[in-house]
Amino acid sequence: MTPPATPTSQGRPDKPALTVLYDGACPLCRREIGVYRRLDALAPGATVCYADISDAAVPVPPGATRDHLLARFHVQDRDGVLLSGAQAFLALWRHLPGWRWLALLGRVPGAVWVMERSYRLFLRVRPRLQRWAARLD
Repeated sequence: MTPPATPTSQGRPDKPALTVLYDGACPLCRREIGVYRRLDALAPGATVCYADISDAAVPVPPGATRDHLLARFHVQDRDGVLLSGAQAFLALWRHLPGWRWLALLGRVPGAVWVMERSYRLFLRVRPRLQRWAARLD
């Protein structure tokens, strides 16, 4: 999947630094992405775009499947590298004003391992949390 092009000041298209691939059908995901979008909107020259991969019209990156992408949080960088789980969150946080300090935690030895294991535990309870969040909508 090639992220949508955005015009630059020179008039040529430029890829966003990061494309967030999220599950727009998930009430938890929609809320979280809403927070990220509001933060990203505060940054001049925002470099993150958001792609709702629950929408069948949105193309998926080469070599990935929609089901695989919907099962975990993913981002794709400008070079097409697909990151998942804790690595994806850290990459996104590096681009969000006010959250960059959190991305620095990934540099602490063992932090990424702990974050990934915590995220995997979250994924186990995600279906129950989704049902709860859907009731709030």
